[in-house]
Amino acid sequence: MRFATLLGALCAATLATATPRTAHIYVQPVQGGGKPTPLAEFAYDVAAPSTAEVLTYEAPDLPDGTSTVRVGVYDVATKKWSSGTTVASVDNFSKGFAPNFLVSVDASGAVVSATLKGVQIDAGHTRDFGPQVVLLPEARGTQPALNKPVVLNPEGKREEPQEKTLLQKYWWVLAIVAFIAVSGGGDK
Repeated sequence: MRFATLLGALCAATLATATPRTAHIYVQPVQGGGKPTPLAEFAYDVAAPSTAEVLTYEAPDLPDGTSTVRVGVYDVATKKWSSGTTVASVDNFSKGFAPNFLVSVDASGAVVSATLKGVQIDAGHTRDFGPQVVLLPEARGTQPALNKPVVLNPEGKREEPQEKTLLQKYWWVLAIVAFIAVSGGGDK
């Protein structure tokens, strides 16, 4: 009975973590402030980052004279940015450029930061001109390779390596001299 309950809870937890999540990216002009406006909505699954897709995208209506914008995830309820923000040029929204979003998420799936980059459209290479999203899940970094432990003698001091003898250092010279002596010789 308990096994069935445990198995059911495990399956429910697996389904809960496997469901795709959505996030909204907002944009705000840096000069003059203004209110953040929705830019894009995308769906993602932390377990399968390559399946992230843009659901909706609206090109921003920015005031004249705006040269840079803030991009990130904005919480409308608290009126605060809920992720790290980045600054992007309005040239990323120009004609001939497709917006690409780079979104970093932590292990639980929460958005850490969002970045926008305009990629020039080349009709010869691609037919997908719409906005794209690339998901970067949090990954554990490499661990340092530690050196071998310090060996102490019974007195608690570090043991000094013994110095090599002359024969241990220069055995290869003796081998070369012996080889020349054995293989050498004159024309006799």
